[in-house]
Amino acid sequence: MIKCVIAEDEILLRDALVEQLAQVWPELEIVAVCDDGGSALEAIAEHRPQVAFLDIRMPGLTGLEVAAALPQASPQTQAVFVTAYDQYALDAFDRGAVDYLLKPVARPRLEATIARIKARLASGGHDAAALAELVAKLGQGMANSSKEPPLVWLTASAGNETRLIMIEDIAYFQSDTKYTVVMTAAGEALLRKPIRELLDVLDPNIFKQIHRSTIVNLRAIASITRDETGRGIVKLRNRPETLSVSQPFMALFRNM
Repeated sequence: MIKCVIAEDEILLRDALVEQLAQVWPELEIVAVCDDGGSALEAIAEHRPQVAFLDIRMPGLTGLEVAAALPQASPQTQAVFVTAYDQYALDAFDRGAVDYLLKPVARPRLEATIARIKARLASGGHDAAALAELVAKLGQGMANSSKEPPLVWLTASAGNETRLIMIEDIAYFQSDTKYTVVMTAAGEALLRKPIRELLDVLDPNIFKQIHRSTIVNLRAIASITRDETGRGIVKLRNRPETLSVSQPFMALFRNM
């Protein structure tokens, strides 16, 4: 049985892809269906699927960031990028070593992609160097594309107070049931916004997801160490507690 993870934040498109795969690749086992990049990376690390269908633009980690972590999280996993029409993205696929699907996914294109995946599986693998090159090229295109300015400040509750907190003063965010804890050197406050929505408005060059429930300000990190299980331990500059980096997310820090 071939295992697969699907990561797509648009529920209608996600359900349509699941249905199409069930029709054209019935022996495929979909072991996880995710709506954000962080959940997808953890699912891939847990299940080690042979293939992952990754939306390029997702809340949290993008499909590109998930793919960049594959060599450490699950080296045998083939990535298939799912994208809305975007010329810079399509141009990057010219070599044909990595597959992509356009939204909405057309059945003939999906069937051709599946045939290529099966051929690569039969031949014993995929071109990891081509994937790395493609991820770098697409990442540059995304960096150059227009995007809303990142969040500069927010308001959060601390007891009976509503505080205005500058983003640069935040050490980390951590989900807590229906709230998100906003932690600064001065203490904590509560925000009624889930982690996955915050990742869409934070500067990705400064804030990184290190766990499904945690986002850290890179400028607040004093050090990162790895324990015997492969997980990371973050020590902060202005907070006494440490933060855990789940093993799949450690791949995102390998160049730091």
